[in-house]
Amino acid sequence: MATNSKKSIFKSKKRIKLGIWGLGRGMSFYKTCASLNIDVVAGCDYNPVMRERFLKENPGAYVSDNDKEFLEQDFDAVLLATYCPAHADDAIQCLNAGKHVLSEVTSFHTMAEGVRLVEAVEKSGLVYNLAENYPFTKANMYLADKWKQGLFGELMYAEYEYVHECRTLCYTYIDGEPVIPGSNVHNWRSWLNYHYYNTHSLGPMMIITGLRPTRVTSLPAEQKLEGYPTNSQSALGGIASSLINMSNGAVVRNLMGSTTNDSHTQRLWGTRGAAKADGGLSLRLGAGNKTKMLKVQPQWPAWGNFADTMGHGGGDFWVLYYFARQILEGEPAPFDIYTAADCTIPGILAYRSSCENGKPFDVPNFRNKKERNKYKKDNFAQARYKIDACFPKSADKKKTDQFSSLMKELIDASERCRAALDWVSLAEDVTEPDGGSEILKRFLKDHKNYKPIFNRAKKLSQAYPKSDGARVLKEMINMSDYKLALKPSFITKAKKVQASWQRQARNLSKN
Repeated sequence: MATNSKKSIFKSKKRIKLGIWGLGRGMSFYKTCASLNIDVVAGCDYNPVMRERFLKENPGAYVSDNDKEFLEQDFDAVLLATYCPAHADDAIQCLNAGKHVLSEVTSFHTMAEGVRLVEAVEKSGLVYNLAENYPFTKANMYLADKWKQGLFGELMYAEYEYVHECRTLCYTYIDGEPVIPGSNVHNWRSWLNYHYYNTHSLGPMMIITGLRPTRVTSLPAEQKLEGYPTNSQSALGGIASSLINMSNGAVVRNLMGSTTNDSHTQRLWGTRGAAKADGGLSLRLGAGNKTKMLKVQPQWPAWGNFADTMGHGGGDFWVLYYFARQILEGEPAPFDIYTAADCTIPGILAYRSSCENGKPFDVPNFRNKKERNKYKKDNFAQARYKIDACFPKSADKKKTDQFSSLMKELIDASERCRAALDWVSLAEDVTEPDGGSEILKRFLKDHKNYKPIFNRAKKLSQAYPKSDGARVLKEMINMSDYKLALKPSFITKAKKVQASWQRQARNLSKN
């Protein structure tokens, strides 16, 4: 098991024995455990590859694919990183076993689950935290501190985004390995509407301003990208945008989705100042428009050197730190069960609003027992896609078991063919030749490998032409225009453009 080999952050000599349930995402928190008085003593995952990897990092630890046997082991807390729609029931199971819980996002999938989870936390007297990490980047912690000091006044409006194209993750695990069995798609990343995954954009705004959401509305968005397993417009692969009223009357646009431009831009307008975080952090101060927006360099609070070693801009360190601090010292963490509910509920209700053509819904405060009791039987949820339904049950498993690995290869090949064709068409307009050169360099390096991938995809789609599997295969093939991209004449043209961009880049670097 992993024990303390570094200087501890806390004065307490007490150790927290931690079990990790879900060894894909769960293991990414591992690096800083020792410095937080945490010993990783147990793990649980149905995937044998992940269990083996866990034991290499934690020799002597207990590991199992059986959650009940896992929870019977002697440890204090669970880092819960199971499948997203299962978090509520899994967390309740942990609490019933006497374990503190640090749960990955989101906290629950339906309003009824949320009521059950809140009541289970209250009954247990144990620590429950949501591992929402985006509020705890260097820029967001800086903004929260300055907002608390009154630098920005009252929030008027904000725009937050978690736009993340994750087509490949429909067919692979988080570590990039294809889903097993290969005829299946991912348990939830293949179908979950993006409204449900709203906390990475809403969470930072809540922590920065100290406000909670009170009302939400969302119009339906009908366009989606190619290559996603579900054909429903309400499923993954599209855009999910909502407008949210906050507790001071401000309005927030919360944007999630799969598009052709990943974006994590944050913009806040206060009555005395404004902020924009998009890679760097810029502020406009003075309660008006008489000054420019200037860049600032945020600094970490104490222990920032530990945060710099962790994922998600340091956020993974802070959620683990707050969790350990609450267990060891009793100081409440930012995302207790009630704040977790405040952050999770707007996504559930935004999805419902989009299904009802933009009908607004009030966001209940689950701190109030009378208010949350209204939702005890509210099981409204998006219909789940059958992850083993991409091909008919009668299909030849030898053929369909290649599907997940083939889709991983096909998505890469299709996107690179499409990018090469489109950027070459704009060769005279590109002002960043080094970037263009890298795009074509990768395409030209691998293009000879692409035709067999497209041939395999075409063959499998023709074997089961009416299946969802065939549909996504054909969507990617058609999107790629691979026959045009792999023509000798285009390859020659791409080589010339790439050589020209290389020369331009060298000349620019000299000037």
